[in-house]
Formats: sequence, C-alpha cells, structure tokens
Amino acid sequence: MAAPAAGEYFSIGSSVSCLTCLGERLHGEVIAFDYHTKMLTLKCAPSSGKPNVSDVVLVNLAYVSEVDIINDRTGTPPPLASLNFNKLANRARAEKEDKLSQAYAISAGVSVEGQQLFQTIHKTIKDCKWQEKNIVVMDDVIITPPYRVDNCRGKEGSALSHVRKIVEKHFRDVESQKSVQRPQAQQSQKDSALSA
Repeated sequence: MAAPAAGEYFSIGSSVSCLTCLGERLHGEVIAFDYHTKMLTLKCAPSSGKPNVSDVVLVNLAYVSEVDIINDRTGTPPPLASLNFNKLANRARAEKEDKLSQAYAISAGVSVEGQQLFQTIHKTIKDCKWQEKNIVVMDDVIITPPYRVDNCRGKEGSALSHVRKIVEKHFRDVESQKSVQRPQAQQSQKDSALSA
C-alpha cells in the first residue's frame, strides 16, 4: 500500500476542528490517528467542566464532512505518559468482579431494592459479597431479605453498627427521592390532563 499523501494524515499534537455528519463541531488536539481505518482520536475540552481532565473522542473520518487543521505540529510529539500496568490490571479485575456480582444478584432473583442496597454498601465497604440472596459485609454482617435495618445480623460491635447506619441512610435517601419524584409526577399528570 502506498504511503499517505500530504493532507491524508494528522500529526500528534496538532489542533483540529471537525464537522460531523450530525452537524456537531468538535475541536481538539490529535492524540492518535490510524490511517488505515481513518480513525482520529482527539483530546477535547471536558464536557463535565471539571479542571485538569479532558474528554477523549474517537472520530470516524468516514462520518465527517469537514476537517480543518488549526495548528499543525511538525516537531517530535511529546513522550507518552507511563502507565502503571499493575494498577490497570487491578482496576480491570475489580470491575470484572463487580459486574459478575451484579449478574449473580440478578440471576439469583434478588430484588431491585437489594441490588441497590448492595451497590450503596459496596461504595463504602469494598469487602461486600452475595451469599445466595444475602449480602455479606466483611464476613461479619449478614443482611437478609427484605434488606432493612432489622435484617442486619452479626456480632454486636462497630462493624454491625456501621452497616446498620449505611442501610438506614440508604433507605432514608430512597424515601426522600420518592417524595421529590411524586409531586413532579403529579404535576406532569395535571399538565397532560390540561393539554388534552
């Protein structure tokens, strides 16, 4: 295959602007480009508005109607950031375990409330797993269906007390969300009835 001609490739570090087939304008710095697949990877301003982070956007140039090079970098690209492969492997393993745990809960027939409670506890205490339909926290506390504060069992102590507080707060937060959603739903029904 012949080498790409000028204008058919993008230098790492260049600033470009693209107009997608959906009419969306993307501005960003080229961080990768694959000539064979015509895939362009851009580092763009964060959509979250958070400082010190960027959005990474993959652009299929087959779906772009216009590309403008704003600033072409011709020098040597900056060195790649080093990656901590152990940290990445641990993160991937933890994510896989989380997904398998969620799949287990669904296949075991755990209620939606139980699954939500498990997620809430797991955010605070990573040592949390399923044992059939029961939630086991730190091998010390077992929460049985219907997963209320009264269903927390274990040796009296700080672990049991802490888990009970998490369960209590979880259900308090769920109730407060429902109380906010009810008036909104009622208002929507009134608006629908008035427009009909």
